[in-house]
Amino acid sequence: MITDTKYIGKPTRRVDGIKKVTGNATYSAEFNPEHLVHGYIINSTISRGKIVAINDKEALKVPGVRQVFTHENIPEEVKINSDYTDPLAPPGNPFRPFYNEDILYNGQPVALIVADTFETAAYAAGLVKIDYEKEEGCEVDLKTNLQNATREDVPEPPEPRGDAAEAYDSSKHKVDVEYYLPRHYQNPMETFATVAIWNEEEQGFTIYDKIQGVGSSQQYISGIFNLEKEKVRVLSPFVGGGFGSGLRPQYQLFCAAMASKVLNLPVKVVMTRTQMFSFGHRPACLQRLKLSSDESGKLKSINHEAFGETSRFEMFNETVVDWSGMMYQCDNVKLDYQLVPLDVYTPMDMRAPGGATGMYALECAIDELAIEAGVDPLEFRLINYADIDQNEDKPYSSKELRAAFLKASESFGWDKRNAKPGSMQDGNNLVGYGMATGVWEALQQESSAKAILTSEGKLTVSSGTADIGTGTYTIMSQIAAEIVGIPLEDVEFQLGDSSLPKAPIEGGSWTASSVGSAVKLVCHALQKKIFGYAQQSFPEELKGAMFEEAEFSNRHLSVKSTRLSYSEILAASGQNSVETSVNSQPADDRSKYSCYSHSCVMVEVHVDKDTKMITVPRVVSAIAGGKILNPKTAESQILGGITWGISMALEEEGMMDSRNGRIMNANLAEYHVAVQADIQDLEVIFVPEHDEIVNPLGAKGLGEIGIVGVASAICNAIYNATGKRVRELPITLDKLV
Repeated sequence: MITDTKYIGKPTRRVDGIKKVTGNATYSAEFNPEHLVHGYIINSTISRGKIVAINDKEALKVPGVRQVFTHENIPEEVKINSDYTDPLAPPGNPFRPFYNEDILYNGQPVALIVADTFETAAYAAGLVKIDYEKEEGCEVDLKTNLQNATREDVPEPPEPRGDAAEAYDSSKHKVDVEYYLPRHYQNPMETFATVAIWNEEEQGFTIYDKIQGVGSSQQYISGIFNLEKEKVRVLSPFVGGGFGSGLRPQYQLFCAAMASKVLNLPVKVVMTRTQMFSFGHRPACLQRLKLSSDESGKLKSINHEAFGETSRFEMFNETVVDWSGMMYQCDNVKLDYQLVPLDVYTPMDMRAPGGATGMYALECAIDELAIEAGVDPLEFRLINYADIDQNEDKPYSSKELRAAFLKASESFGWDKRNAKPGSMQDGNNLVGYGMATGVWEALQQESSAKAILTSEGKLTVSSGTADIGTGTYTIMSQIAAEIVGIPLEDVEFQLGDSSLPKAPIEGGSWTASSVGSAVKLVCHALQKKIFGYAQQSFPEELKGAMFEEAEFSNRHLSVKSTRLSYSEILAASGQNSVETSVNSQPADDRSKYSCYSHSCVMVEVHVDKDTKMITVPRVVSAIAGGKILNPKTAESQILGGITWGISMALEEEGMMDSRNGRIMNANLAEYHVAVQADIQDLEVIFVPEHDEIVNPLGAKGLGEIGIVGVASAICNAIYNATGKRVRELPITLDKLV
């Protein structure tokens, strides 16, 4: 039977989907080795000070409790000459759990109870009494601590060009505005969990960890315990969402590994939902923009400064202002980014880090300037369209943003928009149309892959990447199946294991381009090996044949009139299998270009005249993201990003008690996110975009571009509906009263 083995670009069901919906996908907390014991973490209740006393006597009396770990009794080996860094550690000193009595932030882990069952450990945790000496002057609010802003250890934004101040002063139309974004917290369905198994005989770890890249946890644990990396095997076959929260190892990993080594028992530590708010977050950010244009709407100046928060022990930074220097053609630009150290845990990358933040402010300010100049917001963006990246003075590898504008506006019906606020109504609702542009980097990282083809026609491809729900298993299987010419059901892609070929963490929208390129190359290398075996075993049939003439499909090699099955070729060569490995790196020519995905987002909002309740009945997002490898999983990524953008605009806000640094809504009841009733008609349009420069696949990545611009478009639509400009997220009904 002949099977079509062309899969790239076709909508394909997830190869791991059945496992997930039937409960057969095993997540980190579901590994239960023999003799497993359980850990429960206690967190600090103050944001700055010291632990002065710990009374764990009652907890240790509870039957089944093995140990209570604190800074007073953890092994000295993890305090001396230990390296707590990870691949994404920012400048500064990474947090070290249980290192000493000092409290650096509210929610800091201060004790670990290990018991035979989770319930016993949780009960015993309530019996541990901890006394603190609290320091006065808790500083957790960005706005009230701007005087402490610093540029130390902060990457410099692009150099100023022209004279933004003079151009602003002499311009016809101007806006001088300030926008604020509160803290946001990742809330993946799967909480963080680790099962650590110390092997005393081999002096090494086997660890099951919820992480977006096993190499990250491997480096972290090997550094802390002064082990060779080969002595630390990390596995993470399935990840129930991450959104950036799993880019860096979290403290439950240390707790489980440390306890396992001390007790010489497998230890499982699972975070509670509340504890998921006790590490990293999208940092609060205050942004000030001064923009100006001439009478026709041509940009004359852009001045964008931002203040982000960080912890006192690490200088976490994002690319917040750089987008303003590249998105629009403008010869007078000044950018500035500063950090404000606070008594909080270090922020972390969160879906489209810096981009979602910076583009929110820029795209709202652009809308304000367009209205000030009396120019339609879409026309304003076309007037100021940038054909080159002025930050880098480079051409784009490809840029189909104009086509995205056209496709979105046609589908949405932008021409029906009335520019006068409050002029469009539907029953008791004020109707508003808004738009924004989105952009995200199209990056490629070094990556490796291995491929094995057996004589039975089964193909196994492996790379130590992750699948955080994005469809990595599926995409890589599609690439491998098509190139080698194997039915998809006979392809197995292996990931989530530090013993596999090295791959980058899954983040930055670079997995398809990085690991996908490695998979493509290793499968091409496998083709050449198959062809080489065929030439050796069938010299007459392939006399004068060239590799470039060969076709690989349906488990066969075809050259001119000769067609040989892979099993024939391997049998004749005396081989049971053929395998090869490659290491893929970005091409040298890539550095000559700027590589980005772009989008146009258009939304319709309804605002109830009486209650000011806001709903978003329609969103159209047109994406120029290079080659779309799987339209089914690709659309899913964009739909998720749009949903999060609605949540960002209207609901999400991490609220912190400024007296003690406690997160007041550390749960999914009070930390509001978009739910089923908030999501209505979402349309995703993929704009054809051919790019031979960005990577061998021509794919740009879609994980982040879906969220960028959505919140801005909603804010702009709310202004169109009500005439009120709200510059602080989330836009709740009280801000419209």
